[in-house]
Amino acid sequence: MEMVQLNSSLPAMSRLIYGVWRLADDENTSTAHVRAKIDACLEQGITTFDHADIYGEYQCEKVFGQALAEDSSLRDQMQIISKCDIAIPTSLYPERRVKYYDTSPEYIRMSVENSLRNLNTDSLDLLLIHRPDPFMDATATGATLDELIKEGKIKGAGVSNFKPSDWELLQSRMDNTLVTNQIEMSLLERDAFTNGDLAHLQTLNLHAMAWSPLAGGRIFGNDADAQRLQPILKRIADEQNCDIDHVAVAWLLAHPSEILPIVGTNNLDRVKTMSKAMDVEIDRQTWFELLTAAAGEEVA
Repeated sequence: MEMVQLNSSLPAMSRLIYGVWRLADDENTSTAHVRAKIDACLEQGITTFDHADIYGEYQCEKVFGQALAEDSSLRDQMQIISKCDIAIPTSLYPERRVKYYDTSPEYIRMSVENSLRNLNTDSLDLLLIHRPDPFMDATATGATLDELIKEGKIKGAGVSNFKPSDWELLQSRMDNTLVTNQIEMSLLERDAFTNGDLAHLQTLNLHAMAWSPLAGGRIFGNDADAQRLQPILKRIADEQNCDIDHVAVAWLLAHPSEILPIVGTNNLDRVKTMSKAMDVEIDRQTWFELLTAAAGEEVA
């Protein structure tokens, strides 16, 4: 598995990342079953795991952390990403009247402490601000991220779903460098390739992470965009002895900016074969053939 160095202050991260956002939705959340998914990833060289405080209504980190509690040696074999700033009303937080964003120092610190406790670890390899917060005090948020890095509670900071202007605002208030932006990117969600989001990171010589690289499962669906795309995905999959989801992820991997796709599934058989995407060959014409099919029209 290819490893990518996002920043010299961070451990290298695997080119494919396992996204655990549905971990607590599985019918089986036993430690043994979670451990099987972790082991399946590690055996393929997928060593980076993507969390967020809110996943599974604040349960995913705890479910994952139980496996780390049973075998502390696992922590040294992986890199852990988590995210914060989305606050949702749940039974855990009955005082919340509405879903909102919170990038205040108090909230960020509370979230990090909860993540460390739930994940049974002393530090996060990377903390991301989950969504742009229109009520953000950039000076306070930036200072808090810098302090958490200095304290060793996080090794680095980045963002998710930020536009270039949001990035530049937060970065201007920080001493440490933001290291990545998690952006929704897939064959069925292509805006980042043309709206400046991906170009902004390339200008900074940074790598993007792609969330929902299978468009939330839409590539398997029946809508018009997916149905146009599926015959070409299947042809390439048959030619290269893999499945269509491997081809869809490989389309992102083929981009010269070296995108890191975050692949999430609860199906253990699919987890065991995620790395097949690394072996799929997508040349320039094939890349545009898939783009054209997904868009329903040729490029201008």
